[in-house]
Amino acid sequence: MSQHTPPGQMAPHVPADLYQRAQATGQPVVFVVHDTTPASFPWQRLLIPFAIAGAAALGTWGVVAALCWLMDVAAHTATVIAGAAGPIGAGGITLKVFSKK
Repeated sequence: MSQHTPPGQMAPHVPADLYQRAQATGQPVVFVVHDTTPASFPWQRLLIPFAIAGAAALGTWGVVAALCWLMDVAAHTATVIAGAAGPIGAGGITLKVFSKK
């Protein structure tokens, strides 16, 4: 029996019939205490926030790269359309964007 448990009482997790049988036969009662304290530094506590921050950073760079690509495609499209359309005019003012050689 544990030294912290007064005589006549038992720990709440020990079944009564097992305890009484052990007391009647003289068998020792062994209490096993599971220690949940980790032996080393809990890396999971650090890795999860860094993984989330890394994923957010990569996602942000992906969005920036996609926007740059989209602007590049839009600029090329505008260049092709302007080159094919010829001079642009509005209200009597004509602007020749690209000269044809």
